[in-house]
Amino acid sequence: MEYKDYYQVLGVAREASPEEVQKAYRKLARKFHPDVSKEPQAEVRFKEIAEAYEVLKDPDKRSKYDRFGQAWTAREGGGAPPPGFEGVSFDFGGFQGAPFGTGPSGFSSFFEMLFGQGGAASPGAGSRPWGSWSSEGRGGWARPGANQEVVLRLRLEEAARGGVRELALLEPDGSTRKVRVNLPKGIRPGQTVRVPGRGEAGRAGGPSGDLMLKVELLPHPDFRLEGGNLVTTVDVTPWEAALGGEAELRTLDGQVRVRIPAGTSSGRRIRVRGRGFPAGKQGEPGDLVAELRIVVPETPSAEERELLEKLRAVSRFYPRE
Repeated sequence: MEYKDYYQVLGVAREASPEEVQKAYRKLARKFHPDVSKEPQAEVRFKEIAEAYEVLKDPDKRSKYDRFGQAWTAREGGGAPPPGFEGVSFDFGGFQGAPFGTGPSGFSSFFEMLFGQGGAASPGAGSRPWGSWSSEGRGGWARPGANQEVVLRLRLEEAARGGVRELALLEPDGSTRKVRVNLPKGIRPGQTVRVPGRGEAGRAGGPSGDLMLKVELLPHPDFRLEGGNLVTTVDVTPWEAALGGEAELRTLDGQVRVRIPAGTSSGRRIRVRGRGFPAGKQGEPGDLVAELRIVVPETPSAEERELLEKLRAVSRFYPRE
C-alpha cells in the first residue's frame, strides 16, 4: 500500500491551520476541477486533493492520521488499516473481512471510489428468505446472496448530471469487478441506488443479492449543498456594499448576474430561484444562494487611504452602539 502524504498533496505544512488547509484546497480544487481544467490527469488529481482535504479538515481524522500515518507506512506489507480507520473491519456477506493492504488498492482507492459492508442475509424486514433445497451443482439448500452496501463518492457536478457510470468494486480477495449503473439526475447525499443482482452471489443456485450504492459528495471549492440549495460566498467591496452594484455568479450550468442592494452587510443572502441543485426525486429544483462577504484591500493606495480617512472623519455611522 502506498503511503500518501496528505500535507504534501495540498502543499501545506504539517502545522498548517484549518484556514490554511481550506485555502490550499480551494486553490488546487479550482485548478484541477475536471469540468474546467486542461491539466493532464485532472480528475485523478482532483480526487486526491478532495481525499486529502476530507481527512485534514476534520480534527479527529487529522489527529489519527498524524499519529498513525508513518506506522501505517512501516507496516504496509502487514495489512495495517488506513489512518483514522484503525479497528474497522468489513463483513462482505459471510466472508471474513479482508484487512487493508492485502489487495492491490490502498487508502486512495478506498476513499476515491467505493467501500462497503455487506451483511449476511438473515430473515426479517427487508431480507430474503433463506431459500429451498436445490439439485443444481452438488445439491444443498439454495441460499440467496446478501445485499452489499458500498459508498459512492461523487463530485457535485456528477451527482447533478447523473447518467451511466462504470464502477470498479474492490473484492475481499483484492480483485475488482466492474458494474455499470445509471445514476438519476440530481441524486443527493444519503440517497441509495439499488442495483439488482450485483451483490453477493447466491449459494447452490440461489439468486444473487443486490448492490446498494449510498451516495456521498466530495467537498466542492465553490459550493456547499443545503437541501436542494447551492450556497456560494461572494466577496464584495465596501463601496459596493454601501452603494450597491452587480456581481456575476457561477452556477452548475453557466453564469448569472445578481444585483447587490445598497446598504448590504456581510452575511446577507441573495437568492436566485431555481438555479441551485437539480430537482431529482425531490420534485423542485433548489435555489442558488449567494452569501455576501465584505472584503477590504490589505494594502490600500495612498489615495484610497486618504479617502477612507476622510470618510471616517465625516461619517456618523457607528455599528457598535
